Amino acid sequence: MAEAKGKHANYPDLSVHNNWMSKCMTDEIYTQLANVKTKFGYSIDEAIQTGVDNPGHPYIMTVGCVAGDEETYETFAPLFDPIIAARHGGYGKGAEHTTDLNPANVKGDGQFDPNYVISSRVRTGRSIRGFRLPPSCNRGERREIEEILKKALDSLPGDLKGKYYPLKEMTNEEQEQLINDHFLFDKPVSPLLLASGMARDWPDGRGIWHNEKKNFLIWVNEEDHMRIISMQLGGDMMEVFKRWCEGLKLVEEGIKKHSGKEYMHSKHLGFILTCPSNLGTGMRAGVHVKLPNLSKQAKFGDIVENLRLQKRGTGGVDTAAEGGVFDISNRDRLGSSEVEQLQTVLDGVNELIRLEKKLEKGESID
Repeated sequence: MAEAKGKHANYPDLSVHNNWMSKCMTDEIYTQLANVKTKFGYSIDEAIQTGVDNPGHPYIMTVGCVAGDEETYETFAPLFDPIIAARHGGYGKGAEHTTDLNPANVKGDGQFDPNYVISSRVRTGRSIRGFRLPPSCNRGERREIEEILKKALDSLPGDLKGKYYPLKEMTNEEQEQLINDHFLFDKPVSPLLLASGMARDWPDGRGIWHNEKKNFLIWVNEEDHMRIISMQLGGDMMEVFKRWCEGLKLVEEGIKKHSGKEYMHSKHLGFILTCPSNLGTGMRAGVHVKLPNLSKQAKFGDIVENLRLQKRGTGGVDTAAEGGVFDISNRDRLGSSEVEQLQTVLDGVNELIRLEKKLEKGESID
């Protein structure tokens, strides 16, 4: 762990901290970066503020830093490179990330047993090149991003046709409906997000868009410029993934058409997002799945981990599972493609269901 006091007069006290930033930061790195800024004026102290203010988390190993713009990852590479390697299983400086958004490359039919899987969902974030990210952007940038996305989303065809709801103009009825649909994101209250500067000027420039079928959803200017979600009840993950891939492509085409802008992306880091934990695909493909018997097994956590999956309660990171229902999703983001990560979820969740069925019959899974 980093020393509480370094030689540099402004070195942060990290003596009680347990996040990736505190483990990777040294006085040498801090001294090297202390007076450096990106072309947008973002500093290393702004980048690490969330990790300084929040020493640790009871359930997850947080990253402890955020990007303020695309250049952050290059300008502050002496710190961000080791953090990325630690968070993403040793992902190295020279490694190249693979992107694959072709559903035809998925093996199998992409289906789960609907008697066990309640709902299926795929989400990711996207950033628009040329703008600062939410921890650093100003009101004008945020409003411009909102306008670009409104025009791009307005042009979506067919089953993806929908409506944009600005948070500051939302009626009580619209708000109530979006809450009932579990669509609405609210002002950040997490100390991690508040320390990162993501709640400034709330709700200015923020909004929610969804299609008429309410199975394709986009959050505007929350933690990232965009959060893109495809979801539906039942176990047809292939349909969810196909809609998600198609939507991502059409949204980017709309952005290029109306503004000439594109997504932030690099060969090394894949899609560039605010939190280093979401680099690469930024994808979280998950299901709410009923595993009442398997979840009582002492080795349940190890089984999930060995399948390269992660589990949560259905209410999110800090929630407990109710009635044996868990939110199971891919663990990896960087160094493997969207198709590969989805395949991990398909194969892994089907294996969990197979084990659950054996336990139902009284058979051993040892």
